[in-house]
Amino acid sequence: MADNKKVSDDEMLDYEPIIVTFTDEAGNERHFAEEMRIPMNDDEYALLVGLNTEGDEDFDEEENVTIAKIVKDENGEDEYIVDFPEEEFDAVVEEYNRICDELEAE
Repeated sequence: MADNKKVSDDEMLDYEPIIVTFTDEAGNERHFAEEMRIPMNDDEYALLVGLNTEGDEDFDEEENVTIAKIVKDENGEDEYIVDFPEEEFDAVVEEYNRICDELEAE
């Protein structure tokens, strides 16, 4: 269950977004900001929103959203994995929707 801790204005000013960069097979980099973390079972996932780093006028933020599974690498650092089973992805989307519904009801 998520911790619904209220965030102070000072904490909001100190917030630095987590930026995640993925590189495709052609060497192109895509940058995402971590919007929220979704805890589910014993795993953690991140909702990532694409960043328009190229100043593309046709960039649609809503079309550049993905979910990544967060795992620890050999150094204990967060690693973001976007290639995981579709059933797992669907379950995370369902959990995300449940969290959003819960927040709207407050």
